[in-house]
Amino acid sequence: MTLQTGDIHALTRVYDLLLWIIPVLEKYPKTQKFLLADRIETGLLDIQDLLLQAVYTKQKLQALHQSNMRLEQIRFLIRLSKDLRFLGLKQYEHASGRVDEIGREIGGWIRHCRGRETQ
Repeated sequence: MTLQTGDIHALTRVYDLLLWIIPVLEKYPKTQKFLLADRIETGLLDIQDLLLQAVYTKQKLQALHQSNMRLEQIRFLIRLSKDLRFLGLKQYEHASGRVDEIGREIGGWIRHCRGRETQ
């Protein structure tokens, strides 16, 4: 099984976001480090797992839809972090921009898979 370009982009973007956000999450207040920060980190790791599953299975759409839903949850958690002032405005812009890029990659992958099913 070889990775397609879109597969690599989505996985790379999630990995890069994890590399950036884990140290940021470590700075959350103790009251939220094991709640909000943990949910963001776990959600991103879940997305990475789902994307890897999509790469290596024939039934890609289910894993892609699940990863898309988890990404939407992450989007709201990051926004909540900004509103609670755990993330600065520049950190929020960076994180939300990366989440948007990942969403576009997953959306394109879903469209590609749907196109293959109709052929």
